[in-house]
Amino acid sequence: MKKFISRSIIILICCFLVIVAFALWSTNTPTLTADQRALNTPDLIQKGSYLATLGDCAACHTKPDAPMYSGGAAIKSPIGIIYPVNITPDKQNGIGEYTLNDFARAVRNGIRKDGVTLYPAMPYPSYSRLSDDDIKALFAYFQYGVKADASANQPNEIAWPLSIRWPVAIWRKIYAPDAIAFNASHYPDDQIARGAYIVEGLGHCGTCHTPRAITLQEKGLDKRVPTYLAGGQIIDGWFTPSLHNDTSGLENWTAKDIAATLQFGRNDKSVVIGKPMNDVVEYSSSQWTERDRQAVAAYLKSLPITNPEISSSGVTATNKESISQKTDVAFLYQTSCASCHGVQGEGKSQIFPALAGNNTVLSPNPQTFIRLVLEGYDVPVFDTNLLPMRMPHFHDRLTDQQIADIITYTRNSWGNQASAVSAEQVKLGRDQLNDK
Repeated sequence: MKKFISRSIIILICCFLVIVAFALWSTNTPTLTADQRALNTPDLIQKGSYLATLGDCAACHTKPDAPMYSGGAAIKSPIGIIYPVNITPDKQNGIGEYTLNDFARAVRNGIRKDGVTLYPAMPYPSYSRLSDDDIKALFAYFQYGVKADASANQPNEIAWPLSIRWPVAIWRKIYAPDAIAFNASHYPDDQIARGAYIVEGLGHCGTCHTPRAITLQEKGLDKRVPTYLAGGQIIDGWFTPSLHNDTSGLENWTAKDIAATLQFGRNDKSVVIGKPMNDVVEYSSSQWTERDRQAVAAYLKSLPITNPEISSSGVTATNKESISQKTDVAFLYQTSCASCHGVQGEGKSQIFPALAGNNTVLSPNPQTFIRLVLEGYDVPVFDTNLLPMRMPHFHDRLTDQQIADIITYTRNSWGNQASAVSAEQVKLGRDQLNDK
């Protein structure tokens, strides 16, 4: 009897594991019907090439000075270092053996040809809404328009037990949607719908600009969730801003400002800050069609007015009055900053960013602002008609307290209103800079 019970328990456990395995393997990805050889056409390959640029695929899957898509540089994730794989049509190390359906499953569901779930550094939760036609075009490009390269894939540097892959499949089933058809009718017009398809889908803007839960999933994958694109992540040491129409986001930006930034990395008011976004502009958005840049701008301006989670609107700075009234602090600003940014923080259009109403200045997390003052910053030039700009560093010219006072003064002058910055916060930024 005991043996019968033991065997029954073992059988039940095995059945349970089979059911779980089947649930993890199964997806609702529709089967794509197409003669793969018929996809090898110049028009489809060209379309796929543009879509790959729209999605900035090269940013992750290409290392500097390496063949395109032959494998990427390290991504420092919270669980360890992930190395994006070779996605050229090489049959041994790339995706040369992938069928159209294998490719669709990997892109939209994060499941490799061998059934292993990809880490969500691959933004398949966003890609889940890609249309069948776009999947076919991307497949055509990567199979027939990209040169095969045999570069071996580099193993990820993730410590055990986080390196175990089957829990990632459970994460995928809980947090990543199956392939879903994008519904343009949910948006007020065709232009905003096109912008939504790019931002929420192939552009995967939420991957960086949406806060994440402790389990690392994005807190929302589209505009129906208030925290979607609310900012708040720290990427490569830079604080990602809100893309909502709030004080720390795009409230003071027009659609024209957004489109200009996507094309040139700057507008009349501001510039892109940090290497991650610089790369997006250089390798992706500067090469989009003007129609797509305008569509993204229109969509972003249609987002909520108020950021419910990370907004800095209405935050009163500690010691605001005492700081702004200090003559020595005002003089320090005038001697260190005003020659470029203006006496009233007005800046110079297309040359020096305005500080009045600047979303980096008003960010609820001042880490990026502190880093800029300490480290300086070279604004990349994506158009030869624009002047290069250099923000000088002050880490060896001003003390932690002086930098804290200048930043607090700037965050609370000319109509700005944001929290005070302490010398301790600047010291932490300085220590991080020294470690770097």
